[in-house]
Amino acid sequence: MDVAPTSLRLGGLTALSTTDYPGELAATLFCQGCPWRCAYCHNAHLLNANTPPALSWAEVLEFLGSRRGLLDAVLFSGGEPTLQAALPTAIQAVRRLGFKVGLHSGGPAPQRLARVLPLIDWLGLDIKALPEDYPLITGVPGSGAKAWESLALALASDVALEVRTTVMPGFDHPDYLADLMQQLAAAGVSRYALQQCRPHSLLDAELRTQLPTQLPPPDSTPFAHFVLRTA
Repeated sequence: MDVAPTSLRLGGLTALSTTDYPGELAATLFCQGCPWRCAYCHNAHLLNANTPPALSWAEVLEFLGSRRGLLDAVLFSGGEPTLQAALPTAIQAVRRLGFKVGLHSGGPAPQRLARVLPLIDWLGLDIKALPEDYPLITGVPGSGAKAWESLALALASDVALEVRTTVMPGFDHPDYLADLMQQLAAAGVSRYALQQCRPHSLLDAELRTQLPTQLPPPDSTPFAHFVLRTA
């Protein structure tokens, strides 16, 4: 049964972004709730799904109605948007307004992601590490298998896909990153972003002193499209 978009729990709105959805002028909606507790999360205020929402769906529609013809797209980010049952109907409502739709996801719920893949135009999928190392980052056993299953679903779809890795301190050795990238390329990833996490607002404040000042660009990458950026 479809769930009305009015129940979407939103922790914030960015009125204009030129980076969240590459190549598009987008508004970004931040969905509340995430099943993982990554120490380097920079949106820790969005992790609790039960925090009172920052804005209503009616306010979102009013805002988007005023931006028709000015914005190209709407991006659903988080937190983890796919955990919310109202996400599919919210996406459909945004499409009816004439916007493209993008999604940021860490892939913790592959079947929920599969449901929305036919509804979106672009996906930014976070792959944090090799599957066996995920629990050291997320704190959740089996989280790596879920994320890589989501990757396989995304690669099998027709959705434009960018895979990105925000590098966790301790997982930033060049050999490790090279192995990760080779496995991603072997899986079929062609567009990839290697990201340095932001030094502010981290869930684990102690990590702020451990962040590398700059990620060294790999000598070579196996991807057709590769970019280094700050998350």
